[in-house]
Formats: sequence, structure tokens, C-alpha cells
Amino acid sequence: MTKIDLTIHKDRLERAIERMRKQNIILPTFAQMKNPDLIPAKYKEELRSIGLWDVHPRNLFRISWKNQPVEKGGGFDGVNFIELPSSLTGTKARVIALVGKWFPTGAHKVGAAYGCLVPRLVTGQFDPTTQKAVWPSTGNYCRGGAYDSALMACESIAILPEGMSRERFEWLKTIASEVIATPGSESNVKEIFDKCWELKKSGQDLMIFNQFEEFGNYMWHYEITGHAMEDVLKTVMRPGDQYRGVALTTGSAGTIASGDYMKHVYPTSKIIASEALQCPTLLNNGFGSHRIEGIGDKHVPWIHNIKTTDMVVAIDDNAVVRLMRLFNEPEGRKYLAKKGVPQEIVNQLDLLGFSGIANTLSAIKFAKYYELGENDVVLTVLTDSMQLYGSRMDEMQKDFGQFGESEAAAVFAQYLEGVTTDHLLELTYESRKRIHNLKYFTWVEQQGKSFEEIQAQWYEPNYWTDIPGQVEKVDELITEFNNRVGLSK
Repeated sequence: MTKIDLTIHKDRLERAIERMRKQNIILPTFAQMKNPDLIPAKYKEELRSIGLWDVHPRNLFRISWKNQPVEKGGGFDGVNFIELPSSLTGTKARVIALVGKWFPTGAHKVGAAYGCLVPRLVTGQFDPTTQKAVWPSTGNYCRGGAYDSALMACESIAILPEGMSRERFEWLKTIASEVIATPGSESNVKEIFDKCWELKKSGQDLMIFNQFEEFGNYMWHYEITGHAMEDVLKTVMRPGDQYRGVALTTGSAGTIASGDYMKHVYPTSKIIASEALQCPTLLNNGFGSHRIEGIGDKHVPWIHNIKTTDMVVAIDDNAVVRLMRLFNEPEGRKYLAKKGVPQEIVNQLDLLGFSGIANTLSAIKFAKYYELGENDVVLTVLTDSMQLYGSRMDEMQKDFGQFGESEAAAVFAQYLEGVTTDHLLELTYESRKRIHNLKYFTWVEQQGKSFEEIQAQWYEPNYWTDIPGQVEKVDELITEFNNRVGLSK
């Protein structure tokens, strides 16, 4: 039932192939995104003269966790990650984070957008010559979608809450055909969905790539991010080490699909889903507004596999915005070094954007709850970096004044040393089902999903495993599509 629709639409497919030929586009396969060694040498050579953010078709091959961490001309290496020391985290466990900054657009969401787009493109379901691509988002996903659309010379509509950072809007205005700011902040997802319904009824020829329900998002993270995590563990694990789990803010619930892959490889590992304390939907059926950009809530995403989620954690957004200052203000960094955080790590803390800070705090809470030790490894992800939040720093300085040593000491004591295991729930079968049932109100009552499918998500044994099972077929379609475009010969 969950399988991604791979029905071929011949007339549209022919037009899509011709558009790719004109735009000089070759599509990477999932196998190449997972293992860049498979990318033909001629494309790697072209990348030597291309900037990471350039709107250039070869940058599709940089939709990978394995880009060299440079802004222009980089090739491929191992997965980009950072290990956060105990002097910072306050736990003996090894907390290791994959770094999303080194994707085109500065966030790994460009991969999720590609995962949603490519099955529709190579089957002819999406026609870039006639249809507008609509990218509803709480931030980075619509940036990735608009980027992909620009490469195809396809009209795009980016939808995101008006409360998102200024950097996102400024960049989108240079890339997307239209930018729609919906009311509210990160937690106002229904307003985004309402705008999608309005566009559907407008009579325009468009296709909506809704990350919260598109299983291409789940498939991309299961296959690409999941394998990247496995590669990191192969690099860092020492004799006697044990991988214990991955902690992630849910957002669209795409990235957390990587935890399903990791459970396949490490069956005893756990998946920790986190959200903002100011909007505790999973934790307490709650609602509200918060400032952790990119993790919109007040609903349970359709593509979130609740049956494999082991723990729910809520993170105070005050902790996130204050740690942002500690990690980036000069006095904050000086204080961290004084507290014994290695300077090499201090210099890299701008790799943590808002959701990255929240993810890190979630990993710390998980480690403290289970009293993990020095041989226990916890993974998380830094979706984006401070590159997208400079305006937030300016706002904090304006609203709260200068950040000196005393402020740094207070933030460090309260929000790092003071991390506790409150606002945390270890899930039982019953509590998992309670969270799963919340999907009904958004997806069946409001968004047109069927009662039969929401039941299948819970009761059908192969519902979730069928999705990554389609990767090989999608790659076959991508290869056939590229061959017909003819540029790879």
C-alpha cells in the first residue's frame, strides 16, 4: 500500500527528458549519492570549478553526505561529522553528529527534496515544462526544492512560515518563481497545508511535493542518511564500543527514517524523537509556538514510523537560542575554552544551526537517562549551520544586549551542565499507538488520507519496509532516464 507510485506517463516523460537534455542535467542515482565513488570521473572533474551553492546541474551529484567541506571545487571524501566532547556535553557517552552544512544550499534537506522529486520526474508524473513545483516547508526543504526546480528551469512555489529567518527568504527570492509566507512560525504547519489546498483549487497546473507525506523523503533518508550513519560508526567505533541510538527532532520525520535503517543493522539501538517543549505534540498531545526553526509540529507527519520510535523528548527553545549565543559569540567561545572544551571543537560550533542544537540536547538527555558511558555511541544530525541564522544573532544582541563572561557562565551552567531527564517519555506499545492515532485528525480528517491506510501503517508488517525496497527500481528508472537524455554517453 505504501509503495511510491512508479507508473509511467509516456507523453510527459518525453517532455521531461527533452527538458533535461536542454538543461544539461544528468540525475544521480541513490547508489551514487550513497557512494560517490560510483560517480563518473568526468562529472567529478566538472565539479572542480563549481561552487557548492552554484545553481549548476552538476551540483546534483553533491547531494551526498560525503562532500569535501569546502565552498568551491571540492570532491568527495568520508562522511562529514563532528564528535562533541564530554567537556561540552556533560555526559561520558560519545555524541557524534553528521554535518549538513556541506550540501548545496547549506542543508541536507536538498536531499529530501530530491528524493521526493526524482520518482515523479523519471516516471513522467511530473512535467517540468508545464507544471509548477510546489514546495511546502518550515524552512530548508522548500529551499532545496526551489534549487532543484531552478536547475530544471521549472517554475516553483516555495511556501514557508513568515516567522522563519531573514536569510531563508532573501535567498529564496533569488531562486524560486514565487515565495509565499504563511502566518505564524515553525509550529504553524496547518497554515502551510491550507495554502496547498488553496493552490490546488486555483486551477493552476502544479504538483505539490509535501515533505510531510511524501515517502520519497523517508526513502532518501533511510537509504542515504542511514548508510552515512553506518559509515560513521565504521570510522569511529573502538573495540568495546556500542552504538546505542540516534536522537533527532522530528520536523517532517524524514531524517528520523535513518533510525529505521540503523535498527535494521543494529537491532537493539533506539530512536529518540524530539520536539520543542513549547509545542509538546508527541509528548503531551500539546500545542503552542516555538523558535526552533525547521521542526514544525502540532501534528504527526504521515511518514513518521511511530512503531519504531522508542523515546520522545521535549527541548526548551530558550536553551536553543541561548546556546546559539554561547557557541558563536566571542565571549561565549572564550568561556567554553576556559571550561576545557578543545579549541578545535569551539571553532566548529557554528556548524550547529537551531535544530542541530536541539538535536544535540536530545542526544544528551538520552545519554543521561540511560546513564551511558564512555563506550556508548549516540548519533545525531546537524541539519544546517549558523550560516542561515546570522539575523537571529543580531536580534538577540539587540533584544538582550552584549553577551559577556557572566552571561556565558550562566548559559553553560543552566543549559549544558544543567541538562536533566525531565520532559522525556520512554514509549510503551500503548504510548506509541497514542501518538500514531494523532495522525488521524490531520491526515484522515483534513488531508484526505484513508482510514484503511492509517490502520495499515500500524498493523501491516511490510508497510514501512516496502518503501526502501523500491530504491533499486528507482535507480533503474533514473539510469534509463539518463540514457534517454543522452548526455552521459
